[in-house]
Amino acid sequence: MAKKADTANHIVTTAVDLAAEKGWRTLSLADIAQAARVPMSALYRHCPTKPALLAGFSRMIDQAVLSEGLPSADESPRDRLFDLMMRRFDVLSAHRAGVKAILRDLRRDPLTTVLQARQLELSMRWTLQSAGISTAGLLGRARVQALCLIYGLVLRAWEQDDSPELDRTMKALDQRLRQAEQWQNSFGRRRGERPVEPPSQPETPAGQEPTVH
Repeated sequence: MAKKADTANHIVTTAVDLAAEKGWRTLSLADIAQAARVPMSALYRHCPTKPALLAGFSRMIDQAVLSEGLPSADESPRDRLFDLMMRRFDVLSAHRAGVKAILRDLRRDPLTTVLQARQLELSMRWTLQSAGISTAGLLGRARVQALCLIYGLVLRAWEQDDSPELDRTMKALDQRLRQAEQWQNSFGRRRGERPVEPPSQPETPAGQEPTVH
C-alpha cells in the first residue's frame, strides 16, 4: 500500500511541477508518464485523467496537512482554522511555479474548475472538522462553502506572495477569517441563537473517507 501511495504522489507532483514548464492545458498524459518515468499503464491505474491528477494532488495536500495532527485545543476555533489553512499554503509553496501555472490555465477552463469543486469542498470540510468546527446541517454546509470562498480569495494573495514567511498570505487569511467570524456572530445574534460548542474531534463526512495518497 505504501508503494502504491508513493507512486501516486510521485506522479501527481511530477505533473504539477511539469506544468510550470509546459503549462497545464498543453501538458499531455504522455508527457507526465515520461517525466515521472512510469509506464502509461501505471499512469492510467493511478490517475487516468488530468482532473484526476488535480484531485490526487489535492488529496496529497490534505494528507500532508492532516498528518501534522490537530491544532491545540487551547486555541480559539478561528486560530485553529488559521493554523490548518496556513499548513496548506506552506505545502503548496513547495510546488509554487506549477500551481501558479495550473491556476492560470484553470481560469480559462471553467469545466475543469467545476469538476474540482467537489474535491475542494471535501478538503475544506475536513479542514473545518480538524479545527473542531461542526459541518453538520445547513449551517455546516454554509461554513464549508464560506471556507471554499475564503480559500479561493486567499489563494490569489498567495500567488503574489514571494515572502519567505508568506506574510501577505497570512494577512489576507487572517482578515478573511475575522470577517467570516464577525458575520457568523452577527447572524447568530439576529437569530437569537447561543453559540454552538464545536466538536472536540473531527467527524467523518457521511459516505466519505479520507483518500490516502
